Amino acid sequence: MAQAFETKGTDQNRYNKEQDNAAQYLCFALDNEEYGVEILRVQEIRSWEPVSRIPNVPSYEKGVVNLRGSIVPIIDLREKLGIKFTEYTYLTVVVVLQISDGNKIRTMGVVVDSVSDVITVDKTKIQDAPDFGAKVSNEFINGLVLVNERMVILLDADKLLKLEELETSEG
Repeated sequence: MAQAFETKGTDQNRYNKEQDNAAQYLCFALDNEEYGVEILRVQEIRSWEPVSRIPNVPSYEKGVVNLRGSIVPIIDLREKLGIKFTEYTYLTVVVVLQISDGNKIRTMGVVVDSVSDVITVDKTKIQDAPDFGAKVSNEFINGLVLVNERMVILLDADKLLKLEELETSEG
């Protein structure tokens, strides 16, 4: 009986260790590349809807929407990352993210081509981004991970969406 308990404890310790090394990411597509953001940052996923334009902002800032009483800026992630713009389709969605900007938590929406799934990643399997070949500046990339024979670029939402231009448009 004691042996069974020890084995169970060992299994529980292994499970706890695996959980400590695990992270979940929401995967989405931009121009046939797959990207991921931490699932804990995702507030909701919405279908694309027209936004209220704000004058004198960069072209990737599409405007704002009213989300249950809060004004939320909407950023076209393709344009922000320098990927060629494409017309929005029925698959186009807005991923609403909570980002940390210093001591302040902000809600922002990012327009992506489509959302695919949520993946669980062993943090020890995340590889550093190479200095070349990625469509995104390395400062926005947390790393790359291979999941079921597909490469997923893991983005740092805080760095990606830390926009000085938003200070003037929000305030």
